[in-house]
Amino acid sequence: MNPDQAKKTGQATSKESASSGAHHKAYSLLRGRVPDGDILDIPCGSGSFTRRLVEGGYAVTASDIAPHAAIPDVPFKTADMNRPLPFNDESFDAVVSIEGIEHIERPFDFVRECRRVLKPGGVLLLTTPNVSSLRSRWRWFLTGFHNKCKYPLEETNPQPRHHITMLSYPQTRYMLHTNGFHIEAIETNRVKPASWLYLPSAALSYAVTKLILPKGARGEAHAAVIRNTQRQMFSAPLLFGETMIILAKACAKRGERQGARRDFKSG
Repeated sequence: MNPDQAKKTGQATSKESASSGAHHKAYSLLRGRVPDGDILDIPCGSGSFTRRLVEGGYAVTASDIAPHAAIPDVPFKTADMNRPLPFNDESFDAVVSIEGIEHIERPFDFVRECRRVLKPGGVLLLTTPNVSSLRSRWRWFLTGFHNKCKYPLEETNPQPRHHITMLSYPQTRYMLHTNGFHIEAIETNRVKPASWLYLPSAALSYAVTKLILPKGARGEAHAAVIRNTQRQMFSAPLLFGETMIILAKACAKRGERQGARRDFKSG
């Protein structure tokens, strides 16, 4: 295929920009929960994941802060993830956000907007750098910076691609569970060989958190949150994975309390 042909089919600019394996794992996770339906891909970037969704038979709407070369026959709307999304209530069966939330200033507002545009029982699939991994925690301890945000950002030239909101798993869980979602699955794209070097520190970390975290419980419901969060934090995807991939389901009722449900067991 020559460049002109590729451009016409949308393949010339549909380069996968996420971490290796993230698109494959995210698609597999989505396919298992939402086999068909209307999907919002935001931020769609150059359209690599959008194209994968289209090829899978989904009805896709692509969206980003700036127009990109469009995938043929896919609707595109310009949208700022920090602001209200330009879509009607209950428009989509799923919202997919591949490595986008770490770039925005108002992640809570974005999650609320995702809940608004999702149909009851719809899902939100998020991927973001896994700063809860042991490897990233050690980098933070030694340097004050996490993996995927290893150096001070260039303040004189702010860029949309800057990682300005690095979310840990507990932060992400709180953000989702307090805004009409319930986490149903945690995965990762891959475990780099170097990550296993931090395995010996897992036992110490587990012992310390097991001792300290329960002391902060404010009643049985909060104690259950602490226990479930700790268990999830010590799952293999979060301890060793490069990218945190989370699938959360929209509650049927906005006011439904997430603590009333039994937390899944991450596999």
